[in-house]
Amino acid sequence: MKMDLAIRNGFLFDGTGNPAVKADMGIADGRIVRIGRIDGTEAGRTLDASGLAVCPGFVDMHNHGDNGILAFPSADSHIMQGVTTSVTGNCGESMAPLDDGTIELARRYVAPFVPPCEAVDWSWRTSGEYMRAVAAVGTAQNLAFLVGQGTIRIAAKGFASSRASAAEMAHMKALLREALADGCFGLSSGLIYPPGSFTGTEELLELAGELAPAGALYATHLRNEGNYLAESMEEALELGRRWNIPVQLSHHKALGRPNWGKVRHTLRMMEEARAEGIDVCCDAYPYTAASTTVTSLLPPFALEGGVEETLQRLREPEARRRMAEEIRRKGCQWENWIADAGLENIVLSECSLRPEVEGKTLREIVGTHAAGADPLDGLFDFLAEVRCLAKMVIFAIDEEDMKAVLAHPLSCIASDAWVSAPSAGGRPHPRGYGTFPRFLRRYVLDGKLMTLQEGIRKITSMPAFRLGLQDRGLLREGFRADVTLFDPYRICDHATFTDPHRFPEGIPWVIVNGAVVVEEGRLTGRLPGMILRRA
Repeated sequence: MKMDLAIRNGFLFDGTGNPAVKADMGIADGRIVRIGRIDGTEAGRTLDASGLAVCPGFVDMHNHGDNGILAFPSADSHIMQGVTTSVTGNCGESMAPLDDGTIELARRYVAPFVPPCEAVDWSWRTSGEYMRAVAAVGTAQNLAFLVGQGTIRIAAKGFASSRASAAEMAHMKALLREALADGCFGLSSGLIYPPGSFTGTEELLELAGELAPAGALYATHLRNEGNYLAESMEEALELGRRWNIPVQLSHHKALGRPNWGKVRHTLRMMEEARAEGIDVCCDAYPYTAASTTVTSLLPPFALEGGVEETLQRLREPEARRRMAEEIRRKGCQWENWIADAGLENIVLSECSLRPEVEGKTLREIVGTHAAGADPLDGLFDFLAEVRCLAKMVIFAIDEEDMKAVLAHPLSCIASDAWVSAPSAGGRPHPRGYGTFPRFLRRYVLDGKLMTLQEGIRKITSMPAFRLGLQDRGLLREGFRADVTLFDPYRICDHATFTDPHRFPEGIPWVIVNGAVVVEEGRLTGRLPGMILRRA
């Protein structure tokens, strides 16, 4: 059989955690058809991989690529890292389902994350319809979708903070079943964000029961990653315990200096839960800073009714007084970024209405915005001025904690990033361009937290099998030909917090479904990615 592409003379890491072997690999019709010795005349094209590691394409277990893939179908920032499959719809926020009665609330809420683009016409309503919209435009990488609990709740009851009624609960369950039938791999929650933050444990438990018949995944941004980290983890474990469903703890970390060291306890909690029979794992990114939207600076009550009502509260003296009181109150159970990190450690990364503040700390912005005034008054003024259309980076994670999570056998690697391209502007978190090469260079090859073959397993077969993908994540005959080639001596990230739109080095070739999407370190512009659906 004549092969389309032969990769010869490389060191093959098959993704299982086994050491590399020197072998050739042949690809035909988008699949791996041979591993072994291949003659140079047996393929239409031959790629010499001498000195390169040849491994399965990287699988990003947690990102938000669904927000921007219609604007950036070539997925530049992810593809150049070697990521061939992204798991999207995380943190309770997905692009569907939408309801005609609440669609404007949903659109306004995700506005900071969705780039303007003709293809983003919001004509879809279901997850299946959104998948078809993406497929019609095309994508360079494979996409696996989760459906967001917050998005489902917005469709059913907007941004009301009240407990779901029986009718609303039935509606949310039906929306979840429909999303799973459309091919979503599970349900995500973001319990620090409204309306996830308005959702009680019993409501979550009832909704998660719909995952059990399908064996679908529950992925969660915990209710609190700081003062109440352990309690929040126990809530997530209870869903796995109650329904016997797989639980994925998103971007696991302990936020704020007073909480550093807590991940040792939570990692033990995971180990004990596994011994009990709960299928729990986590993912993490190799950075000591988080990133999210500025609306999460505010206490939950400020976000009731949606962003437009939040903007009204930011101008009302009594609401401002109450917000300031909540932010300053010790021991609050909501994720209080200002208390955990401090204004001096929170940096505005993207702000379309005030681009001159990008790269400045909130302390600097508030100081220039309202000199001599209460800092929180200055903050509320600023958020109202920019209409909460901004994202931020928060420096609040301990390096040793982060390394402990990365090295743990129950963790895989994720970027928690939005798909982007250098033309997008702003100063987004550098994890969008550098997560995977940074992990391999700094923490595997140089830091020696684990062997190279184990590091590759954490970014290939482990997340692929976590999703239940049957033909990706390994280099095996018959598997889809998602392949990343990198130079172990040159691979490194170049994206920084001050200059984030920089591609990594040392990843000369990336192949998706048998098609070359990165050739000699340059994007080819091909869009061979697939919409993956849960079997």
